Amino acid sequence: MDQRILLIEDNPDITRVVQYELEQAGYKVLTAPDGVTGLTSARENSPELVILDLGLPDFDGAEIARRLRKTSSVPIIILTAMDAVDRKVNLLEAGADDYMTKPFHPEELVARVKVQLRHQQHGEVISIGALEIHPQKRLCHYNGHEVRLSPKEFDLLTFLARQPGRVYSRAEIEREVWNGELPSNSNVVDVHMANMRAKLRDLDGYGIIRTVRGIGYALKTP
Repeated sequence: MDQRILLIEDNPDITRVVQYELEQAGYKVLTAPDGVTGLTSARENSPELVILDLGLPDFDGAEIARRLRKTSSVPIIILTAMDAVDRKVNLLEAGADDYMTKPFHPEELVARVKVQLRHQQHGEVISIGALEIHPQKRLCHYNGHEVRLSPKEFDLLTFLARQPGRVYSRAEIEREVWNGELPSNSNVVDVHMANMRAKLRDLDGYGIIRTVRGIGYALKTP
């Protein structure tokens, strides 16, 4: 079993126990002690599922779930010490697929992981005209041909594709795709857009990415 689970948890004891149980079940486990590290790991490793602690030292877990959900449909299971119904509803609205209240039995967590992964067996597909994106598999096709994108190009195209037609400013793109880590006056977004356009153009995908002068970029709707 090659499925990767990302565990974002700042308690080393919980991390150790959960990692052990998941590895015994045959999963590869990636760990992160805080939200920033977790977001970076999710972007770079594309895990099949995320287990997310609510009480992280840098960000609230619900905020991390919202950020993950903007660019990915990866299943998210949240671990929380809070049992209030309205709080659980808020977590689900933030993008969580399931939650467990601490303390919990690791065996039950593994069972819930298996359920979520079964639900994701076929994975999400984003289809916009001739463009087809498989976020979980990190595959992109245009007119039936694979578009060979770099990891950042894939993240960027997926971000635009989730709301086709909407115009995103460079600042929004930098914040969501690069976590706001680009230096001021950087042309990284424009370079990635140009590279994606060239790759799509090679497959007769002319004009898919639209530039709105003075504002930003949008993915054209069919």
